[in-house]
Amino acid sequence: MVLAGLIRKLGHQLAEIRERALKSILCKIEHNLICYADLIQERQLFLHLLEWFNFPSVPMKEEVLNLLSRLVKYPPAVQHLVDVGAVEFLSKLRSNVEPNLQAEIDGILDGLFLLPSEVPALSSAAYQTNQTELSKNPEILTGYFPQDKSNFQQMEVPPRPVVNQTVKCLKFSTFPWLPLTTTDRHVLSSNESSLRSSNHTLIWNTCELLKDVIMQDFPAEIFLQRPKIVQSLLSLLKLAFGGDGKHRLALQSVSCLQQLCMYLRNRLNFHRDPGFFSNKHDTVSQNSSLSYCHEARGTHHSQNPSPGSSSPRPSVVGRTGQRPRGDGQDWDAASSSGSSSHAHVNSRISVHSPLDMGHIDLPELETEDTLELQFQQLSLPQFCVSILESAVPLLRTGSRQVIIRVLELLTEDMTLIGEAISTDIWDDSSLFGIDMKEKLLLVLGALGETMCYHKSSISLEQPEVMLVHHRMAFISISLFAVRLLQTLLPVEKASEFLSEPMSTALFLLSLDMPISLEYPNIHEAVVAYLEQLNSENYSIYKRTAEAVYSIECTCNFLSDIGKEGEKNLLELVELADQALRSFSYHQHFPLIKEIISICSKIWKSAQASPLLQGESQKVLLHMLSHPLPRVKAETYHCCLEITKECLGVHNVTKPVSSLCNGIHFLLHPKVLYEISVFGIQEPESEVNTAAKAILLYLLQGRLMMTALTWNKFIESLCPVIPILQGYADTEDPLGNCILLLSKASSDTEEMLPCTTRLKSMLRLLLVKKPSVRSLALKLLAFHLTSEEGADTKRPLIDARVLSRVTDLFIGKKPIELRLDDRRELVIKLETVEKVYEIFTSDDVDLVLRKSAAEQLAVIMQDIKMHAVVKKLCLIDKIIEYLNECVSQDGKVVECLVQPCLTLLRKVLCGDPVMRVSLSQQSSLLTVLFRVSLIFHEDCSVVTEVGALFCLLLFDEVSRMDMWSVNPSNKPSLPSVFSLPVSVFRRYHLPVHVIGHHAVSPYSIVLPLSADCLALKPVSDMLRIAWNLSWYHGSDNLLKQMNSETKTQEILDALKLSTEDILTLKITHMASGLQDCLHSIVQAATHREVRAAVTRMSFYLLNDRLSLKGCPGPCGVTLKSLAWHTALNRFLQVLPACTEDEKLLIDIIHFLNKLIKEQRKNSSLELLNWILELLLRHSANPLLDLLVLTESQAREETDDIRTAVRQQLQKELIALFDTLLLNFMEVTDRKCSELLYVFQTQLALKLLQCLKVTDAPHFYGLPSLERTLRGMANLTAFPGWSSHSPLTKPLDICVKYLSGLLEVITSFYVERGGNAMSFMGKGVTKSTILCLLHLSHEMMAQAGSLEWMSLWFLPLGSHSEEHIPTQQGLAWLIPLWVDRDPEVRFTSLGLGSALTTLETGCVALANSCQNISGGLWGTVVNILLDQSECSMVRREAAFILQNLLVIPMPTEIIKDYTWQVASKS
Repeated sequence: MVLAGLIRKLGHQLAEIRERALKSILCKIEHNLICYADLIQERQLFLHLLEWFNFPSVPMKEEVLNLLSRLVKYPPAVQHLVDVGAVEFLSKLRSNVEPNLQAEIDGILDGLFLLPSEVPALSSAAYQTNQTELSKNPEILTGYFPQDKSNFQQMEVPPRPVVNQTVKCLKFSTFPWLPLTTTDRHVLSSNESSLRSSNHTLIWNTCELLKDVIMQDFPAEIFLQRPKIVQSLLSLLKLAFGGDGKHRLALQSVSCLQQLCMYLRNRLNFHRDPGFFSNKHDTVSQNSSLSYCHEARGTHHSQNPSPGSSSPRPSVVGRTGQRPRGDGQDWDAASSSGSSSHAHVNSRISVHSPLDMGHIDLPELETEDTLELQFQQLSLPQFCVSILESAVPLLRTGSRQVIIRVLELLTEDMTLIGEAISTDIWDDSSLFGIDMKEKLLLVLGALGETMCYHKSSISLEQPEVMLVHHRMAFISISLFAVRLLQTLLPVEKASEFLSEPMSTALFLLSLDMPISLEYPNIHEAVVAYLEQLNSENYSIYKRTAEAVYSIECTCNFLSDIGKEGEKNLLELVELADQALRSFSYHQHFPLIKEIISICSKIWKSAQASPLLQGESQKVLLHMLSHPLPRVKAETYHCCLEITKECLGVHNVTKPVSSLCNGIHFLLHPKVLYEISVFGIQEPESEVNTAAKAILLYLLQGRLMMTALTWNKFIESLCPVIPILQGYADTEDPLGNCILLLSKASSDTEEMLPCTTRLKSMLRLLLVKKPSVRSLALKLLAFHLTSEEGADTKRPLIDARVLSRVTDLFIGKKPIELRLDDRRELVIKLETVEKVYEIFTSDDVDLVLRKSAAEQLAVIMQDIKMHAVVKKLCLIDKIIEYLNECVSQDGKVVECLVQPCLTLLRKVLCGDPVMRVSLSQQSSLLTVLFRVSLIFHEDCSVVTEVGALFCLLLFDEVSRMDMWSVNPSNKPSLPSVFSLPVSVFRRYHLPVHVIGHHAVSPYSIVLPLSADCLALKPVSDMLRIAWNLSWYHGSDNLLKQMNSETKTQEILDALKLSTEDILTLKITHMASGLQDCLHSIVQAATHREVRAAVTRMSFYLLNDRLSLKGCPGPCGVTLKSLAWHTALNRFLQVLPACTEDEKLLIDIIHFLNKLIKEQRKNSSLELLNWILELLLRHSANPLLDLLVLTESQAREETDDIRTAVRQQLQKELIALFDTLLLNFMEVTDRKCSELLYVFQTQLALKLLQCLKVTDAPHFYGLPSLERTLRGMANLTAFPGWSSHSPLTKPLDICVKYLSGLLEVITSFYVERGGNAMSFMGKGVTKSTILCLLHLSHEMMAQAGSLEWMSLWFLPLGSHSEEHIPTQQGLAWLIPLWVDRDPEVRFTSLGLGSALTTLETGCVALANSCQNISGGLWGTVVNILLDQSECSMVRREAAFILQNLLVIPMPTEIIKDYTWQVASKS
């Protein structure tokens, strides 16, 4: 923490603080409080030391440069400095410092250029390269876990040098460089040229050799560092579209690349394993063991080594005679044309320790230009993107096999992409980043086009097999594409980068109903990308999704309605409301009757909650105002039927109360408003006829209703009367009923309240029909003559007066009801008050008062002035003047009437609250009417009265908030006076007002327009959604499709097409897998079974692509299916021909993948079934197939049959390996018992396979490699040898030991240790790992028996027969200094296992007598080597621990090895 604080202060803005921090660090170094090993790990230190020169004040320059020159001697420091651009920085800085400091900088630069192999060298030329070169060669980005490096861009040189910023887009770039021997290079070159051959058989065999041998031996990164093989494999992919069997070569290439991807991922994990991190900086590699000396970095290697120095280790064991060359094992040739003979070395002669090999010349590693090769290598991101570029076009082939194999390759590649490329690539402006970005965008575009191609190819014009092919391809490619997008592209950047093809593909995918149900997490991701990409398509998707939800609600509502028992009415109402939005598609009209019945039922009950009543009313209003005419007509028809049922004449004899409650759902102002305003005026005759009939039944149904129901109806009707009266007509039944509302009843109880009836009479004066207006005058005349004090008021009512006023308010010049809203007050408030005083003063002359009234009327045009007069009781004064005017002596004030009316109109226009209040004052209404009669010849006065009547008589229908579906609890702000459009149509109004409710406020907006419904993806989605919802899921739907029972009667548009049914079956994993198994059972040919197995592989891959680490639907579904029976017939019988074997390969390959996918959640049923199958008492085909019979061996001349059998053996061993891995976590007793028996039987079979010299093909390496890998996996289980009824465990172990020692002798010892060549490294690794496992098994099984001598091999040369051979463990020692850290670790682990016994210690010590320092010196040197990885050092520590606990003899024994060794 202290050091971190000091380093942070080196970058402080204050020079004094920087200086103190630097001095403190230098002081701590001087007094050994911190060491350079601490400093070289701190990346920030190097950044701050370079930026030291960027500050205005730069003290202690010499000290900083001196510290850098000391640090640059350490490889990690070099790596950090190169990462931050120190070469370019120091080169520019050099010209800005004093001459003496320039020499210091030169020294630092020299240190940076003398890079060991694990720190990739960048010569000064790298900084002079132009942009084009760098864009072609971004491989300069190297290192284990390299910080991202920017490609250098040409730019103006700043006044001061700055430290380079890093490239954003890389998580991992290149692996540490691995030099190769001439032989290894020859092997790779030979394979690469074979891949470019025109001979198909040669290409095929080369791919097999690559998979089975070369890739097992060479580290995977070799193929990126020397990319010609990879490039050849990528070019072979183009053959997928060729005929004449060329596509099989493309499949071979795919298989090679897929294996390479898996091995690269393993190598990534290896390099990230801290246990294997090594600081070595020798000539070979970061993980090489050839040199342990720190001085080796700058060692010059001799070009003419002596014969004795050509071998890097003593030939302590094995034969040194002649052997064939060109087999990949002649690593230590002095040159490509040199002699193959070796100088014989006496085993007793002491030579240098294998740990002192740093000075030994390695001429083969000097023969190639490493820097040039590094510039040609592929970085991991480049490799991944190259695979995408080459493989994605293959997804359009017509071969199901090609598509599944390519997708499996791409899935592996995608995993690597996630490890190599960061999502920051889209913000990376470096040349490398731009290049990667362009390639990725092309790939994503091609993926989008491929998805669209497969989607559009699904049509009934093609045979079913092609429909299945395209659908399976579309699903899997879509899943891969979405996963790739999620890996690479953040959602928020989609709109910026994704092309139109991918946008279209995502749109089609979003509307694919079966996929959205089967893979919901993928669907969510698709929608998220679509939202960013295309707002129009996203809008269509959202609206379609709303319609789908509405369809689901429709079917759920109908389902719930049909159930018996108590129902949740609120839930039903909510479902009903949602169901209305999809009527335009499904048109299932029986739904309407059910919804209306529910609404009627809810309102019948007096105990129903207001919430439930309110929600049901919303649904009813939405139905009455539905945009679809047929829905509206059906709704009105159902309402009319219920009304007839409740109020019809046939009910006369029945008790009233039991029936009329059924119409309560209609008795609400909003419902009556909807019927009156829109229902009656609907152009559709079905609707308007039903609406009129409903109102007629209600208006005439008083005798059929209880008093409570009638009062409820009248109460609901009152706010709607202004609308209804527009339909008043003396010749129409409904119009007559409406007129009756205004007439005085002969009964004691009138239909309407007094004020309401007066308003209704006055309103009739504005109706367009003259006959109605004449009737209204008669009614008003009766009212005026019968009112209190009528004889004292003007005018006197008689027939002559009434005859003149029939058209009283039918004016030709309507008034504008509009006020101004000025920003600033033009007139002062004091002035307004003075004018008001004049207007209200009785002492002022009438002429002045009239003038004041006129001025106030002008002032009131500004709505801001209204607040003043409200306080001054202006309204009361106006009413007083009007009352005075209609009195007998009111002629005096007639001059004030016109300005008073204008003033009153303007005040009421701006004050809704006052309007409500005055509209309830019948006396005011009567006075206004009398004024209009008095001034019937004065047009201006009559028009003003007409305007006031509009304001007061239509106030209820002017308030829009009253009619909204969800009225706000907050009081609405004063708004401009407006009326429903229907009022304009039915009345002759003397005013101009704004209209509202041209369409119903309750009308819903349908999610989908006709244009959207016409889109095929939309209609497909809705059709499938309807059927899925109707049958409540895919399972029930598919059962129904398979059954012969009659389906529902629905529209043709809702019926599933053959294509839809096939799409559902294929996408729904359970039915798809069931179909596959059915095909296998019914199959009559190999081809049919292989096609079904391939399709099952698609489902497995879909599982992997759609889920992260969970057991997928495929595995879960297979658990529930009786699929074991379907495959048993292929697994219990030996294949009789090549076609049988090919089929068995596919089945075993599928089983292997299935077990791998289920590893985290293994199925005991599956594992038990396989074990029982493998351990059958009779013939055991799967285990027997591992070893060729004599007849099969004779058939080896048939190349095709041989290749098939080798592939079968490969698949079997892979299956057994996977099984063993899966059993590691099994706790079931039965399964464990079966496993133990299987392990031993498998061990015996593998032992038969272990043949080193008999096989004629390439020393049997492919077979040997996979056999040894199988053995390594098997022998890792304790007790693997102990469950054979015929053979003793130790006997099995001894046979294993014999065979493995023969292998290690043939492939390592006899070939001079093979330390530098990678050829045979796979065999060596597996063999030494088996030997390590075997040592532990033998300890457990041997008991007290002596078995150590079984591990001895003869020492010395067979060519020197006069020299006696000795037995020992010397063969093990060279493995301790092998190039590969895993070999070193495992071989030292074997040493630590053997040295747990005293005999092992003695034998190992004897074997090291010819090595300087002996066993002790060797082990201690490895342990103390800080550049070695910790896993290797740990095993050396175990050996040392074992040596230390061996008891020493009490007396001195002459030539006692142990005593001599310990002394040395």
